[in-house]
Amino acid sequence: MFIIEEQVYFWGFLVLPVLLLLFLTYVYWKKKTQKKFAEIKLFKKLAPDQSTFKSNLKFIVLSLAFACFVMALVNPKLGTKMETVKREGVDIVFALDVSKSMLAEDIAPNRLEKSKRIITEIVNNLASDRVGLVGYAGSAFPQVPITTDYSSTKTFLQSMNTDMVSSQGTAISQAIDLARSYYNDDDQTNKVLIILSEGEDHDGNAENMAEQAAAEGIRIYTIGVGTERGDPIPIKRDGRIQSYLKNDAGETVITKKDTETLKRIADIGNGTYIDGSSTSGSVDEILNELQKIEKTEFEAKQFADFKSKYQWFLGFGIFLVLIDVLLLDRKTAWVRRLNLFNERKKDEE
Repeated sequence: MFIIEEQVYFWGFLVLPVLLLLFLTYVYWKKKTQKKFAEIKLFKKLAPDQSTFKSNLKFIVLSLAFACFVMALVNPKLGTKMETVKREGVDIVFALDVSKSMLAEDIAPNRLEKSKRIITEIVNNLASDRVGLVGYAGSAFPQVPITTDYSSTKTFLQSMNTDMVSSQGTAISQAIDLARSYYNDDDQTNKVLIILSEGEDHDGNAENMAEQAAAEGIRIYTIGVGTERGDPIPIKRDGRIQSYLKNDAGETVITKKDTETLKRIADIGNGTYIDGSSTSGSVDEILNELQKIEKTEFEAKQFADFKSKYQWFLGFGIFLVLIDVLLLDRKTAWVRRLNLFNERKKDEE
């Protein structure tokens, strides 16, 4: 197999016709100037060792050297052997609560940013697992499908905010239901759902949905962010708190972490509840849990092991440059002594 790494450098070959045109122009100018100086027969007597062939040969050698350098920049590669690369891992879907209650600052800097940090650190410590991302509040929405592109996942994660869903509330059941559609049953991979929330479940159907997910082989882990004493939900403008969210009665809303609900969901989902107060602690705990899960092969691809061959072109180009340096414009003495074309007799005449 043969591939070209840097095809853009092929444009360098367009320089060769320009060099040829300049060389022909130079040869024409040289002959015209020589005719003004003396006749051709007389000029050959004045400069008997001057070789027209070697001048042309030097140009050809330099052109070939330039072409070799262009090919070295192009960096052609040859496939030497085929290798089979297998990927083994777990399909992990993160369900992130983006309801207004996640703006509470009972855990620094706030619940939402804390959750993002936890997810980011977990992804940073993964190797070959596939990840997906779901956002939810009063309803759930897909953010990132199952993928091995960790960089894109983290980019989309950072863009998530509480304004992404118009319907407010915390519908954990919808997040679980949407996550169920992320997994491909044909891959037969182990399935993990990690829910990050303060645990307030406004539709009351999360446990039933967790049972359905568990029946499909999805293991559910919950990470609780916030405190059980609760905190008001700040309303900010330009980074400054203007007021706090109030209910219809005009009372300040206090949002609290519902640890018991999160624990029940995790128990039903054959997983574990994890306290998200400490980023490093919760990350270590979830990674330990993931290590206990058997990895499943979900991808096996064949790749050709390509070797760069630019060294050959670079070396040959340098060799041609050295040849050009050693080539002189005058005739070679031993070739002249052979007198292959009766040049001596012509010169005497």
